[in-house]
Amino acid sequence: KRQLQNFADLDLVAGEAGPYDFVLADLGVSSMQIDNPERGFTFKYDGALDLRLDPDSGVSAAERLRELEEEELIGMLVENADEPYADRIAKGVMQVFSRGGNIDTTKQLAAVIEEALAFLPEKERKQAVKKSCQRTFQALRIDVNSEFEVLYEFLDKLPQTLKLSLIHISEPT
Repeated sequence: KRQLQNFADLDLVAGEAGPYDFVLADLGVSSMQIDNPERGFTFKYDGALDLRLDPDSGVSAAERLRELEEEELIGMLVENADEPYADRIAKGVMQVFSRGGNIDTTKQLAAVIEEALAFLPEKERKQAVKKSCQRTFQALRIDVNSEFEVLYEFLDKLPQTLKLSLIHISEPT
């Protein structure tokens, strides 16, 4: 049975049996991870705010939130998820911490988001909170797992692992 490896380890895998005719990368998140409340990928059920694809490495999303400054959190929410209420959500997170509180569970983070969006008209609020929760959890998952960095490293190593590199990226003229 072959052990799963990170995309960034493409050169290690290719060294074993490469070069390859093609490489197929599954960039999705497993529904088994999302559906398990203990992994912290969903706000539908209460669970630890973890979001790590490998729970044995790195820091959890709860720990990461505590490390961030307000401006960094706003930037992460915008860059990783195009969150329109990033400033309000970040301010809400920071207020919890400044009062000595914690955001250690998925429901606690969802409650902070719901409170941050309390200014919205009631008829829009439920859907907006749901969407903002989805985007916030996505942004944190991307950050905690360094998903962009891993993808960039994979793409950087990809041409060397193919038999015939047909990849040519040029600037538009």
